[in-house]
Amino acid sequence: MKTLSEKRALQKLRKLKSDFRDRIRQNYEHRAKSCETCETKGACCLDAHFVNVHITRLEAVLIKKELEKLPSAKRKEIYERIEHAIETYKLSAEGDTFSQTFACPLFEQNTGCLIHPVKPIPCIQHACYDRKEDLPPDELQENAEAKIEKLNEQTYKQFSRWLPLPVYLTLLNDG
Repeated sequence: MKTLSEKRALQKLRKLKSDFRDRIRQNYEHRAKSCETCETKGACCLDAHFVNVHITRLEAVLIKKELEKLPSAKRKEIYERIEHAIETYKLSAEGDTFSQTFACPLFEQNTGCLIHPVKPIPCIQHACYDRKEDLPPDELQENAEAKIEKLNEQTYKQFSRWLPLPVYLTLLNDG
């Protein structure tokens, strides 16, 4: 397998997410309720019984770079919210991490998603649809995530590990 530099892998990851976002927007999003007119903005992102978004190391690096665009005081506040989410929802890198749910610490009322341009694939695919048949097929997300795994493996030369978003951001920030 061809090795990729982290910089090149991040470029490819940005493109993959952009292409995925365009595909969802063009083919599915028009059937969903608009986030802009939602009567409970952010409810899906802040639902601690629903959110269990997992990311890879490469995605954590991309998100960290996006957060670095914010003023240092804001970044400090966000990382404190990330730590709070880990403590509150008892998130960890151990056990069945896919059963761990949390309110996303990267969503802010009156602002929205703080990492919108680079948000994870499940977040891009998610929308409020009235009819099950209008939902994007699961295979779209699965295929995109398989490509992300491959980018990770080409970059870091190890099997991709998927962890809850707050956990990976903390591991990366500590490391």
